[in-house]
Amino acid sequence: MSHLPEPALSNPITEDDIANYLANTPDFFQRHAELLAAVQFTSPHSHRTISLQERQAEMLREKIKLLEHRIMEMIRNGTDNVLLSDKIIRLAATLLQDNHPAQLPQRIAEEIQSQFAVPQVGLRVWGVAPEYLAESFAQGVSDDAKVFASSLTEPFCGLNTGFEAVSWMPDVAGVTSLALIPLRSVGGMANAPAFGLLVLASSDAQRFSSGMGTELLARIGELASAALARLR
Repeated sequence: MSHLPEPALSNPITEDDIANYLANTPDFFQRHAELLAAVQFTSPHSHRTISLQERQAEMLREKIKLLEHRIMEMIRNGTDNVLLSDKIIRLAATLLQDNHPAQLPQRIAEEIQSQFAVPQVGLRVWGVAPEYLAESFAQGVSDDAKVFASSLTEPFCGLNTGFEAVSWMPDVAGVTSLALIPLRSVGGMANAPAFGLLVLASSDAQRFSSGMGTELLARIGELASAALARLR
């Protein structure tokens, strides 16, 4: 008696097929509960064989730990933001209390150095009233530097590549990275001509990197611009 050949499996069952079947047959493990007790895994932490329940507990602990890290990061960021806000408020209060316009550039530089631990700060203002033309903050700025300041629509951060503004620093050789903050009339357009330039400098190449956020620097620039408007 001849036997019929077994049909070839042209489409073998894949892992995806099994996964889809189990996902669409939720009562499978109710009918085969003994399988759950027999399933074993190798723990990625202890490298020992553990049950499905133990592995689920490990995964749950990992998720909880990840959430804890995220919460702590949010708390740290919130605390940092509060500290920065306090520094901005102190800077604003100091500038509001100063009744000597000619002293404002130096006062701004000193406050930024103190409040934000910036090693060097430089500042120049042009288009000032006649009584301030002889002041050091109103001198030593080329037309190219003025055009460059006006071209900045937001603070620039990066390495010192020979900017003219670096010459305003007490220690020129100590400037490796810097932030250049254009000063404009508060409420004006971002492309309006600048009337000054605020420079923050450091010997640390990463202190003012090209990838850092500039929102805080922009707020400092707005405060300095508002205060220095009294010189014009």
